[in-house]
Amino acid sequence: MARSLREQINKQDDFASPEEEAMLNIARTAGEIEGVERAFFKEFDLTPQAYNLLRILRGHKRRGKGDGVRASEIGCQMVVRVPDVTRLVDRLEERGLVGRGSCSKDRRVKFVFITDKGMRLLERIDPKIDGLGKRVLGNLSERELRTVSRLMEKARNEQDEDRD
Repeated sequence: MARSLREQINKQDDFASPEEEAMLNIARTAGEIEGVERAFFKEFDLTPQAYNLLRILRGHKRRGKGDGVRASEIGCQMVVRVPDVTRLVDRLEERGLVGRGSCSKDRRVKFVFITDKGMRLLERIDPKIDGLGKRVLGNLSERELRTVSRLMEKARNEQDEDRD
């Protein structure tokens, strides 16, 4: 039987509210998932955010947008937003995994694209990545996974509406 958050953190008092308990559960789970991801991507000298950026660029390339993605659009597409996408792109460019180009119509607009080296790295990661999800969430049924996803989307969408 799974231990409750209260047991895991040795909490003696009641949580102040169901919202507090849920938020702490989400934070604890996110921290554990992040730790597993970091260990996994260390083999490839990547962070989870760098992997996410490479996948975004690969997706655009596969959809026929080989000239890349506007640098300003990348941050919006990241699963976990990073404060400095430019620095992340810089590090990946130094390793030859991404490149930059300018728009022919407006030289102020910069595009970021995945290189062949970046594509080869993703090809090495692809066969192993599914095992990561199973390792972290494999104890949940398909139905439970859908429920978790639906609830997280609901919570996030309400937060997005509050920001607008």
